[in-house]
Amino acid sequence: MTPTSVAALGAIAGVTIYVGLPLGRLRTAMPRTRALLNAVATGILIFLVWDVLTHAWEPVDTALAAHDLRTAGTDGVLFAAAFTVGLMSLVYFDRWRAGRVTTRLSAGPGAAATGQLTDVAPGVARAQRLATMIAIGIGLHNFGEGLAIGNSAASGQLQLAVLLVIGFALHNATEGFGIVAPMAAEGYRPSWGQLGLLGLIGGGPTFLGTLVGQRFVSDVTSIAFLALAAGSILYVVIELLAVARRTGRKELTTWGIVLGVMLGFATDAIVTAAGA
Repeated sequence: MTPTSVAALGAIAGVTIYVGLPLGRLRTAMPRTRALLNAVATGILIFLVWDVLTHAWEPVDTALAAHDLRTAGTDGVLFAAAFTVGLMSLVYFDRWRAGRVTTRLSAGPGAAATGQLTDVAPGVARAQRLATMIAIGIGLHNFGEGLAIGNSAASGQLQLAVLLVIGFALHNATEGFGIVAPMAAEGYRPSWGQLGLLGLIGGGPTFLGTLVGQRFVSDVTSIAFLALAAGSILYVVIELLAVARRTGRKELTTWGIVLGVMLGFATDAIVTAAGA
C-alpha cells in the first residue's frame, strides 16, 4: 500500500467525527433533552479517559513486567508530567479567560460593547470554550490513533490497519457528538463554520498521526500524546458534571452517563477485535 493510500485511510478515520457534529444544529429547547445530551456526552468522555489512560500506561506495565525499572521509571515520569500538563493547563487557561471577561465587565460601557457577545450570553461563551477544549482533547487522543494506523501499515499489517480504520471511524462518529453537547445543553446552535473548525481540531490529528506513524513511532511519543489527551478530557468531564448538577435531573443524568459509557465500549469493541 502506497503512503498516499495509507494517508487516505487516516483521513477516512478522522473525517467521521463530522457525523455527530450536526447534532449541534438541532433545535433542542426541551430542558430534559438538553440534560440527556450533556449526560451522554459525559459518559462517552468518561470512557475515553479510561481508554486513553489504559493505552498510555501500557508501556510502563510492559517495562515493569520485564523488570526494566529504568524504562518504567522514565516512562512513568513522562506519563505523570504529560497528564498534569493536559489537566492543569486547561484549568489555568479557563481561569485566564474568565479573568478577561471580568475585566471587560468592570471596564465600563465601552468595554462591554467590545465584548458584547460574551457579556450578553456568558453561558453560551463558556459552552463554546468547553466544546473547543473537548475538541482539543479528542484531537490529541486521535493523533495516537493515527499513529497506530500508520505504524500498522508501515509494518506490512495492512488488514490490521484497515480494521483499525473501521473501528476508529465508528468511534470518532460518537466523539463528534461529545464535542457539540455543551452548546446543545445551552440551547445554542453553532454555525456550520464553527462545526467545521471543531471537526478539524478533533478529527484532523488522526490524519496527521497516520502520516507520522508511517515514518516514526515510539513509546515516548505515544505516552506523551495519550497522557496529554487524558488530562484534558478529564478536565472537560469535571466541567460537564458541574453543568449536569445545575440541571437538577439526577436520574436522567445518570442514565445518560450509563448510555454514553456503553456507547464508548460498543464502538471500541471493533478495535479490540482487530487486536489493537
